[in-house]
Amino acid sequence: MKLSILVLEDEPEVRAALERDLIELSPAVRIEPAEDVEDAWEVINEILDDGDVLALALCDHRLPGTTGVDFMVELAGDEQLVETRKVLVTGQADLEDTVRAVNDAHLDHYISKPWKRDELVRVVREQITDYVIACGLNPLPYMSALDQPRALEIVRDYGRAD
Repeated sequence: MKLSILVLEDEPEVRAALERDLIELSPAVRIEPAEDVEDAWEVINEILDDGDVLALALCDHRLPGTTGVDFMVELAGDEQLVETRKVLVTGQADLEDTVRAVNDAHLDHYISKPWKRDELVRVVREQITDYVIACGLNPLPYMSALDQPRALEIVRDYGRAD
């Protein structure tokens, strides 16, 4: 089973930049791009059909036909995706959208565009680590994608549970 990251962004150059900035995590996690919400659900179904899990959704807010917040509200309501971490990556969400994301979509983090690569990678590592903890997964297969100090604690604690 692989942990997966969905990158939902309608602008091809921005989507490619997000993927490029996360490439260092790709040996341990699957990075899957999507250009709109319909595409995102197809990608999620493919991830689940492959026996993998959606650990994190990175979503732009302004998307064709809907918003990233609307998509994240749908995610939050799907029982197969309850533990999926949600991060809004946008420069265009107003306060009302952001409050709705927090309250209705259980938003885990907000990153403003333009982002800094180091901040993006740090946040993604933290969110993947939170997912591993929440699901009680063995962290060892995913170590290179996790927040290292916390990952070492998880490994220590996971070893004690046996």
